[in-house]
Amino acid sequence: MTPEIIREHWVNPATPVKLIGKKTKATTAKGRVIQGEKGIGRFALLKLGRVVEVTTRARQQAFESTMKMDLSDYDENFITTKGALFLDQIQLELERVKPPQSIVKGKVSFGSREVRRREHGTRICVSRLCGTWSRTKVAAVYDDVARLQSIFELDPEGAAARRAAFEVVIYRGKNYEPFSTIRRQKLATLLEQHAPVRVENGAYDETKKSFSLEINGKHQEISLLDPGITSLTVFRKNFGKRGEKLRQRGTQCGSFSFSFYMFDFSRGAKGRYELDKDDKELIKEHRVYLYRDGIRVYPYGDKEDDWLGIDVYRGTIRASEFVSNEQTVGYVNITQAHNPNLKDKTSREGLIDTGYATEDFKAVLQTLLAWLRKTPYEQYLRTVRKAREVEVFKKEKVLEAFKKLEKATTTHPELIEPVQNTLQLYKQERHYLVQRAEITEHLAGVGLSVETASHDLMLAMQRVLTLVHGMLAQAEHGPLHQEALRRDLTTVSGSLGFIESQMKNLQLLFKSTKQRRKDIPVIDVVEKVERLYKGPLARAGIQVKFEKTTQPLVAKSTDAVLLQLLLNLFDNALYWLEGRDGRREILVRLDGDQQTMTFADNGPGFRAEDRHYAFEPFFSGKGEEGRGLGLYIARQLLERQGFEIHIADRSETILPGANLVVSFVPES
Repeated sequence: MTPEIIREHWVNPATPVKLIGKKTKATTAKGRVIQGEKGIGRFALLKLGRVVEVTTRARQQAFESTMKMDLSDYDENFITTKGALFLDQIQLELERVKPPQSIVKGKVSFGSREVRRREHGTRICVSRLCGTWSRTKVAAVYDDVARLQSIFELDPEGAAARRAAFEVVIYRGKNYEPFSTIRRQKLATLLEQHAPVRVENGAYDETKKSFSLEINGKHQEISLLDPGITSLTVFRKNFGKRGEKLRQRGTQCGSFSFSFYMFDFSRGAKGRYELDKDDKELIKEHRVYLYRDGIRVYPYGDKEDDWLGIDVYRGTIRASEFVSNEQTVGYVNITQAHNPNLKDKTSREGLIDTGYATEDFKAVLQTLLAWLRKTPYEQYLRTVRKAREVEVFKKEKVLEAFKKLEKATTTHPELIEPVQNTLQLYKQERHYLVQRAEITEHLAGVGLSVETASHDLMLAMQRVLTLVHGMLAQAEHGPLHQEALRRDLTTVSGSLGFIESQMKNLQLLFKSTKQRRKDIPVIDVVEKVERLYKGPLARAGIQVKFEKTTQPLVAKSTDAVLLQLLLNLFDNALYWLEGRDGRREILVRLDGDQQTMTFADNGPGFRAEDRHYAFEPFFSGKGEEGRGLGLYIARQLLERQGFEIHIADRSETILPGANLVVSFVPES
């Protein structure tokens, strides 16, 4: 700094020199983006000590300037027995030193290495320190100052950011005091190798309202208006049930980049995802950091800080909506260029909560984190649970345990009979539970199937009641007009006929009609279900088409199984097509030659990461609206009759959406 800058700006609070300067040159010679705008951050030095001495030398200047501010007579509130301190009472000493004594060209010690000191720069010395400085406190300061810049190996700005990075070195007197970086290195290893869900190279594009990211190394694009996101509770809370607020005004936070690492702290974690106590404690020291042009925005990322409200949501809405703050480490990087509406508070602690910008910024991140919990992290958990269940089943753990018991009873004859009796009881109980599971699945399927059909039945019944009540009201005032009576009774008769027809179809679902298998033309059942869904399909503007081969498709099954299958397929297609713009279509191909039915729509289709779990119980891409039972029950019913259902591969696809193939060829 020159003497003029010190005199007119550095000691003059809130001057806009930095703000004005950034408009012509936003970075330093080393490529660091110039921070700050308000011109008051320098006064934070007085939080450290009461005496501040600044030595500075500008480029190509033959002298250095020294300025001293001594407030050692004042307490922490800048008050003495004579009263409070005001700015115009502060006395400063500014003098030139020629030739320069401190800032001169030459080699200087910098930690464990030697660097070349340039003949320009600034040195600030703070003395008469506030409080006691122990080694523990210095270590905490070192760690905190080091976190001013990104602690992550993979920084969003890449090589440019590394060139602009600064180092932190601490001396005690003239002795270099090294602080270990082992924990930092260990954290990097945990992030890279031990997080089940690694979200890297992520970016939010405000113009497109979409995310681009890599999940465990696999690139993915997802719109903020994707049905899997719009179904989230947190999305609806922030942007409306169908994203109305987002469609109306978009977001005002700007585009930004991010990376997240989600860990598994449960006892069920296996292999490289299993963490010991020290690993967990290290992870818990970090949260989601916010960096502006590579420089940290405090206090975001601190252990105690919940700036995204994740723990609040987990406590007030549902714990399963998000991965716990303790288990999530990451960063979000914003820039002055792309996020001008995200402004720091005057205290430089957090963002100003005014207007839509900060609100949108947090809402977008909350939505993304909720989606990550619901989709990739949930898939990981399902894989873990499935692996445990499969291990118990495949390795016959229960029977193995009984064998060990039987072997042990050889030395205890009195235990042989009780163990054998217990094994027999186990087999009986297992048979009973399997039957109960089948009945429960059937009843669940009936309930899911009836739900949508009941909507039109209720409308028809309300229509009948309205007409009947109208005729009764008119009868109280005298004889009814014959033509009007005939017209209303005709309408009532038609509505009751519709209700009877629908109920006959639904009765086929019940257990009493399910036992006997027979040859059923599949087209007959498809057309029945289409009639059941006639109202919802018409309201959604969905066109249903059929393709049939010369040879009719006949399945040796029951009406109940085929009805539940098709009711679930139509219900799923209806849900996913309702949010689609443009033409909406369902195509059912009935191939009697191959004994297969392909049921397809032109909706969003199955996500690649969901395909493996589509038939798992309680897995649903519908978010809170889905139960995750429809396809699971459909597969269970078909498999019990020796049939099969799967997601179509590329050669079997007939529409650019969800394509499911049902094979009615009995398994040999």
